[in-house]
Amino acid sequence: MPVPAAARATPESNARQIALPGWLVALLATSCGLTAANLYYAQPLLETLRRTFQLQDSTAGLLITLTQLGYAAGMVFLVPLGDRIENSRLVSVLLTVTALAMAAGGLAPTFTVLLIAALVAGATSVVAQVLVPYAADLAPDHLRGAVVGKVMSGLLAGILLSRTVGSLLADVAGWRTVYLVSAALMAILALVLRRALPHRAPTSTDSYTALLRSTSRLIRVHPQLRRRSSYHACMFAAFSAFWTTISYVLTTAPYNYSQLQVGLFALVGAAGALVAPLAGRLADRGLAHRLTPVTCLLASAALIWAGLAAHQILVLAAAAVLLDCAVQCSLIFGQHTIYQLDADARARITSVYIATFFIGGATGSQLGTLAYHLGNWHAVTLTAAAFPVIAALAWTTDRTHTRRKRRAAGATRR
Repeated sequence: MPVPAAARATPESNARQIALPGWLVALLATSCGLTAANLYYAQPLLETLRRTFQLQDSTAGLLITLTQLGYAAGMVFLVPLGDRIENSRLVSVLLTVTALAMAAGGLAPTFTVLLIAALVAGATSVVAQVLVPYAADLAPDHLRGAVVGKVMSGLLAGILLSRTVGSLLADVAGWRTVYLVSAALMAILALVLRRALPHRAPTSTDSYTALLRSTSRLIRVHPQLRRRSSYHACMFAAFSAFWTTISYVLTTAPYNYSQLQVGLFALVGAAGALVAPLAGRLADRGLAHRLTPVTCLLASAALIWAGLAAHQILVLAAAAVLLDCAVQCSLIFGQHTIYQLDADARARITSVYIATFFIGGATGSQLGTLAYHLGNWHAVTLTAAAFPVIAALAWTTDRTHTRRKRRAAGATRR
């Protein structure tokens, strides 16, 4: 019978858990933010790219869809390696490939080349999802939610600020500069993390194919993994539909915003990242399950509000903040839940979780683009608002949480 992870913990690993330094948490948060940003730089640039390559709205949206599908593929085929390969080495290799792909995107002569570069960069930007379970593994049990929340706040700030940074760079020096600057940052980060990350011994010696098979087994044996993945897939579909199409709204009448102004609007949404540490603390208090439908309904309400007030910029901004807060809480609640399922398989569990919701994000991006093309902004917000409602309805059928509490109570009585 396998020995529990806690029983195999060494004094060295326990020391790392107790003395997790603040600078390392900050470095992990920054690294996650910079790599995750690669997935979102293009969202506010779609109108510029559409004009540059003379594309239709629905065709330009493929850039976001393929980037997210690439990320999902990376989650399935690359992140499980985090349980088998020493993490600092794996991270540096992935970042090097990301740097090359982003450079190729910045120099792309055609939209097809840009799509291929985005697909590769999306797949290797899964570095963020190698680092999050790495942080969870180093953190002590009673602070895991708080540490993951801090690291995730960096990741989420990167996601939200990427739109602003992308818009600002594109306004000053053109959209190609966005990709080339990111390529340079990825190269620097590869060197820094290779030297700075503490050694973490792999938790698995299985072959690569065995890892993939064990990942599919995790899906079968952990109903909470399936549920949490599907909940957040719905939330991320709504999030992606909103942020993929909002640039079309802001660059047309009555706003007619410049690229710089679109970036400043995206900056407003970054305020939502501040909720991540709070969500982590709420999860540590055992409130993740109870608050899940609240986050879903808040996201739907924010989207409907945004649809009803398409010509009121302050309302759009407030709705964007509420949507981002709801989605980020959902993400943290889900991660806190799945990281308790199997300490020796956190990278593989993460791969299932993130891959599933990025497929949801790709679906939301494409459906949002099509809805805008067919029915403009109101169609987008109604389509997006439906996804969190589906998640809330699915939550009402969850009996695994009740069974788990009963088992825990029984074990306590014994």
